[in-house]
Amino acid sequence: MNPNLELLHRYPFERLAELKAGTVPPAELKPISLSIGEPKHQSPQFVKQTLIDNIDQIAIYPTTKGGQPLRDAIANWCQRRFGLADASLSADHHVLPVNGTREALFAFTQAVIDPRQDALVVSPNPFYQIYEGAALLAGAQLHYLDSTPENGFISDLSTVPADVWQRCQLLHLCTPGNPTGAVMSIKQLQQAIALADQYDFIIASDECYSEVYLDEQAPPPGILQACAEMGRNDYSRCVAFHSLSKRSNLPGLRSGFIAGDAAILSQFLRYRTYHGCAMPTAVQAASTAAWNDESHVVDNRRQYREKFAAVTEILNEVLSFPEPQASFYLWPQTPIDDTDFALGLFAQQNVTLLPGRYLSRDSATGNPGKNRVRMALVADTEECIEAALRIKRYVQSL
Repeated sequence: MNPNLELLHRYPFERLAELKAGTVPPAELKPISLSIGEPKHQSPQFVKQTLIDNIDQIAIYPTTKGGQPLRDAIANWCQRRFGLADASLSADHHVLPVNGTREALFAFTQAVIDPRQDALVVSPNPFYQIYEGAALLAGAQLHYLDSTPENGFISDLSTVPADVWQRCQLLHLCTPGNPTGAVMSIKQLQQAIALADQYDFIIASDECYSEVYLDEQAPPPGILQACAEMGRNDYSRCVAFHSLSKRSNLPGLRSGFIAGDAAILSQFLRYRTYHGCAMPTAVQAASTAAWNDESHVVDNRRQYREKFAAVTEILNEVLSFPEPQASFYLWPQTPIDDTDFALGLFAQQNVTLLPGRYLSRDSATGNPGKNRVRMALVADTEECIEAALRIKRYVQSL
């Protein structure tokens, strides 16, 4: 067996299940789980119908590169969404469909890391655990950048020593952030690009929450947009990761894409050809329909805005949390230890949240997730309001 498997940490939800084991919540209270970021809004009917209409295509082997209609839809969406220069993002050279960003983030790390070179991966902290696990299995070490109130919950790249950047082969960005909801500015993204040029590393920008934002007039920028505003139309060293899971409420479709540097994507396509991870053609057809439509995405954001407004009005009285710009998470500070808070809330109110330390690693200044919890507002509005009222009662009882 690969000895690096022994380096993997338990997944946050395994730790949460262990924390709750043996605790029996009140039977009269319906369980409400806000711990997992799985969208619960209805999947678009037209996407489901497209999947049904193309079901006979399960008899066809898909190509790893994906069909032209899907790649065209993705390239056109990127150009509209991020204001890219005409024809700068080629459907043939700058886009690859993937089976969700989780699969792609993991596989991408395996393809780009050279473990012979004392490899280092730089990651935000807290983070999506795939960043860490993929790096460890690729034979790299990790350097964590704390996201804290002091830096606006966005890793401060200017604090990283030169010797770290010299070893860095891959920088993970997550914007909008999980679990903080913080959004990197164009200036901050361009700072990362300048560092990549200076020290010759690749940027993997995880933007799977980019279409869930609270101000309809202020969509979060992305790494491709930052490149475009620099006149960097080859997207050198930059790769963006996007998904239909959150944008279109299609987590089970396992559909997304990566886009950016053509030379990197060419090598990654070579890797994927051996990896055996082509997207089924029926899923490609459904995905094409989803990327070509924005009306369902606008309505999706409306539903999240309603939930955030209702929930924050209730919880502002008892908890402190950063106002998220995007994503569907709240990241409140807890009045007691975060694991004690999560367990006590479950025991008293039958509401499940994720302790913040489960999403973070200890650093020189402590654990940036300590005494925080992640709250995913993915259930319907009524259930989220009920959860908020129960959380408020619990905090008031402490």
